[in-house]
Amino acid sequence: MYVGHLAIGLAIKSKFPNIPALPILLGVGFLDIIDGLLIMLGLNHVTGNLNSGPYLYFDLTFIDWDHSLLMAIILSIVWGLFFIKDKTVAIVAGLACFSHWIADWPMHNLDLALYPYSVQHYGYGLWGKLGTMSWVLEGIFCILLIAYSWKNFAARQQKIVWPIILLVIVFFNLSPWLSPMKHIATLPAPYDYLIHGLLVTIGFLVPGLILTWLINKQEKGQKLYLR
Repeated sequence: MYVGHLAIGLAIKSKFPNIPALPILLGVGFLDIIDGLLIMLGLNHVTGNLNSGPYLYFDLTFIDWDHSLLMAIILSIVWGLFFIKDKTVAIVAGLACFSHWIADWPMHNLDLALYPYSVQHYGYGLWGKLGTMSWVLEGIFCILLIAYSWKNFAARQQKIVWPIILLVIVFFNLSPWLSPMKHIATLPAPYDYLIHGLLVTIGFLVPGLILTWLINKQEKGQKLYLR
């Protein structure tokens, strides 16, 4: 899952308006931000596979250092601790981070280990079972979350048109037809996994920061209007 994580972040932010945007909107992608860095460092491993749909075109050979259940819990706690000055913010940030693993479970193809190097793995495997249809289902999932977010923001006289436009752009950018991963998967090592890792990190860091900026701008404008 990709844009679904960002949509979850938007929904969480809409539910908790008093929580800053950054802990939530970067939190939902924190596991993949770490994953991309570890792939570039050679600690996690991916393998190009053009038959690995619907848009990834890589097998996630070893991603245990951030996507195993144990490490997802630990990293979620670490992310929450960054904001420990406010316990409520820390708790919501940690839960936003762990939502990443929960949302990944239905999509991933048995590559979510129980702990690093564990034999036991999780993942219902909708990517492998449904292919392109899993991308469509992710889109439907996002629409439902966006509708929920819109309702919550609208109740506070806030508009989220630009955040929605951003989600639509990134959704189609990583579609089965436009995904840059398809071309990257054909590159020789180490360029394949280095660029893959870089795009994974950027793919969550940049949209997360942009969404944070858009929400903060909206909230600031709301406060000025109320004055």
